[in-house]
Amino acid sequence: MPKSRTSSFTRRGFIAAGGALGLVAVLAACGGTDSAKGDGGKDNGAATSGSWTFKDDLGKDVTTKSKPKNIVAFTGTAAALYDYGVPVKGVFGPTKTADGKPDVQAGSMDISKVEILGNVYDEFNIEKYAALQPDLMVTNSWDGTYWYVPEASKDKILSIAPHAAIKVGGDVTLDKALERTADLAKSLGADMNSKKTVDAKARFEAAAAKVREATKANPGIKVLAGSGSADLFYASSPETSADLKYFKSLGVEFITPEKLDEGGFFESLSWENAGKYKADLVLLDNRTGTLQPEELKAKATWAEMPAVKAGQVAPRVTEPIFSYDKCAQLLEDLAKSIQNAKKVS
Repeated sequence: MPKSRTSSFTRRGFIAAGGALGLVAVLAACGGTDSAKGDGGKDNGAATSGSWTFKDDLGKDVTTKSKPKNIVAFTGTAAALYDYGVPVKGVFGPTKTADGKPDVQAGSMDISKVEILGNVYDEFNIEKYAALQPDLMVTNSWDGTYWYVPEASKDKILSIAPHAAIKVGGDVTLDKALERTADLAKSLGADMNSKKTVDAKARFEAAAAKVREATKANPGIKVLAGSGSADLFYASSPETSADLKYFKSLGVEFITPEKLDEGGFFESLSWENAGKYKADLVLLDNRTGTLQPEELKAKATWAEMPAVKAGQVAPRVTEPIFSYDKCAQLLEDLAKSIQNAKKVS
């Protein structure tokens, strides 16, 4: 699972401190229903007799009286829906940087036109959420929980409106997460036969072929996915994130860390031991709040990594925006990085 924007991490990140937030009177008017069932998400969503239903990836049939219009979403999910022409009213999760510019996870969204309910992990303004009178809340799920919905207040948040999650971790690969996000967008009114969407999907498929070609043409390139913080370097497993699992299926040769965290997502290494794994190419977490190459120059062990010394470091979009448009670019960049890498480990 991607790590939250804190200096140290548990599997879900720190639970927000402080007392429970009170709810305004409007909460009572914003209810919805969903029912849990055993099949984890084969229905693409449907509208019958004016109602709307979608079977999400946590096994829930999420139902509303009509097709949702007031949608609130995790920023990355909202960015994917935006690419399919489905607007949202509010977002939660990294949306804008300290200088007011769109966060990388906001994608192509105009962030001035959405209500930002929380911009960091464990921040979620429940009163603002309720005031939007949401018909539906959607987010991703890495481990069976609702990503960026604070653990301490999740029950109150989830009681306000129907909610759905798209699985992006565990046994799910990037292509499957893309399909399910597209299913959700279609159920919400997106035209999946539009030229923009058809072209984006074709570009994605062509980009996947480019990665396969690059790995065959330049075999033996060892890749390490990592993330830097002030105190630790996190070496990611290729087995538990949708993007890395998919890259591996295309022939990318990843280094698998030996001592993973409880969820199996990464190994935490002190900076003294950050050079434990010798790679030819490093895919470095590009999220706001993680250390980037310029900041990492001060870390001696980083500078001594073979891939770093060779200038073979590429950004990793650790939390992809699951639209074909954004993921096509992601694969094209990966293909170029592998194609241009030299064996240095």
